[in-house]
Amino acid sequence: MSVPTPTSKSDLDIALMRGAQVAVLFLGVLGFIAALQAGRFLFAPVALAVVVGLMLGPIALRLENRGVPPAFSAAAAVLIFLLVVCAVGGAIAAPLTTWAGRLPQIWSELQLQLTSLAEPLATVKSVREEIRSVTGGSEVTVSVDDGSTVQSMAVLAPTLLAQILVFFASLYFFLATRHDTRLIVLKLCSGRKLRRRVAHIFHDVEELVANYLLAITLINAGLGLAVAVALWLLGVPSAALWGALAGVLNFVVYLGPAAMALILFGVGLASFDTFTGSLLPPLAYLAVNAVEAQFVTPLVIGRRMTLNPFLVFLAVSFWIWIWGPIGGFIAIPALVILFAIARNIVPGFEWGLTEERKRQYSRLP
Repeated sequence: MSVPTPTSKSDLDIALMRGAQVAVLFLGVLGFIAALQAGRFLFAPVALAVVVGLMLGPIALRLENRGVPPAFSAAAAVLIFLLVVCAVGGAIAAPLTTWAGRLPQIWSELQLQLTSLAEPLATVKSVREEIRSVTGGSEVTVSVDDGSTVQSMAVLAPTLLAQILVFFASLYFFLATRHDTRLIVLKLCSGRKLRRRVAHIFHDVEELVANYLLAITLINAGLGLAVAVALWLLGVPSAALWGALAGVLNFVVYLGPAAMALILFGVGLASFDTFTGSLLPPLAYLAVNAVEAQFVTPLVIGRRMTLNPFLVFLAVSFWIWIWGPIGGFIAIPALVILFAIARNIVPGFEWGLTEERKRQYSRLP
């Protein structure tokens, strides 16, 4: 009696199966993005706390090596972070408030400098009127409902306070329980090889993110100092303020430097009498920023940890779209975490690996 042999799947069946898998993956990604947006009130401060916690992890570990319990080492690390933030915020807030009062003067100076463009603008306006008369277009009136500033602050203040509390609570508990969390995840892994691979992922994420963030923090501090010195040599008022602000904004790649150049252009308008002189502060900042981005950062973090600029741009754009300024800060650490995971599960992916780590991973299946 002959046994029927199973028929092989046709090309159409295989294509339909692959298409279904791609569709499910696409829907899963859309659901993940929707969940991030819907839960940004909670997810954004928790994600920020994890990133900052990875940066503060070495500080807590040093205290724990000296016999300090994790609960107290985490509290000490959070206190150090809070003191640094308060010191930087206090140094920036007072002079920044003074400059905020000079915004009308800066706007007046900008209008004065733009008077040279009055004739080209008038030409453009006349062309627009002619096109409108030919096409028979009509004026479009747009009304804007101007809400009360006090009412907006009353709505936003409790939300902001709640997010700050969630951030600090998440930061403390992440630092205090990070060892227990690692042990729980490793116990859930079945098999020694899988457990060892997951242990490598934990180690690489902590090491790479901590080293990267600490290096970037030092680089941004140096950038702020260099910008302050350059602006002081140009005679710009409050040079130390703009140097500190440049260091803070440099954590948000691309958008931070662009915003800083725009701010310094306004400062130049208020500090110098000519339009050419007002360009000196932003040009000096962009020159220092170019040296930092092209030479200092690759030298400090190493060529092996250099990220693809296009991937960086996509990551920053995505996370700013999802979570705003918080997303801009965690975009690069999130990309580093993704690369740290990928190099442990994707064959041949050796981003950021030292020679010793390459030899270790070469023995993994």
